Amino acid sequence: MIGGYNKNKPTVIKAIFFDAAGTLIHLSKSVGYHYALAGRRVGLVLDAAALDRAFADSWKQMPVRPTIEGPREDDDKGWWRELVDRVINEVAPGASELDRDAFFEVAYSHFAEAGVWELYPEVIEVLEQLRAGYDLAVVSNFDGRLRMILEQLGVTQFFSHIFLSSELGADKPDPLIYERALKLGGVTPNETLHVGDDPARDWQGAEAAGLSVFRLERPQNSLRDLLALL
Repeated sequence: MIGGYNKNKPTVIKAIFFDAAGTLIHLSKSVGYHYALAGRRVGLVLDAAALDRAFADSWKQMPVRPTIEGPREDDDKGWWRELVDRVINEVAPGASELDRDAFFEVAYSHFAEAGVWELYPEVIEVLEQLRAGYDLAVVSNFDGRLRMILEQLGVTQFFSHIFLSSELGADKPDPLIYERALKLGGVTPNETLHVGDDPARDWQGAEAAGLSVFRLERPQNSLRDLLALL
């Protein structure tokens, strides 16, 4: 591996898959900040730091989403509802069902609003340079809200496909999500490079599916290092 770039099979790269959160985009502030903001909109006063801790705990405890043949039911919204319920159980166990319902709907919509997510500084520059020579796509453990997020951030035009785990029926690191994206994108593993920041979901998962991998490890490297290697 050189500079974070691991080639599974030496060949000419034709397509580049990008992870989304942590690779192209990041939250403008912490999850807890945004949950607290959503809470205020429905009359719940919640502490941002406590929400951050509860979210981190609940995320680790959430069941793995099932791998199925087609799109998962309700765009994975039910999975997110269970996660939010666990968070509320920690920070506001006395909240009524009505308050929980209102909070979830506002919070769920909030994370697709403009200004919640930001691009990393080099993203536009890198995508502009890459799109002339490569077929670019996104492969993300996300749901349909990601399309709105990328549209608001002005990068949708760079990608021929946006592959979402909720629609492909598999989550990274399951190699199936990569295999299904490759099939839909009309490319083979040995001519595709995956770019991501997560050691298990991005690096191991993509390598298991036969793709080459660029290991993004901010701040040690950035997407500009990908340009140099290609």
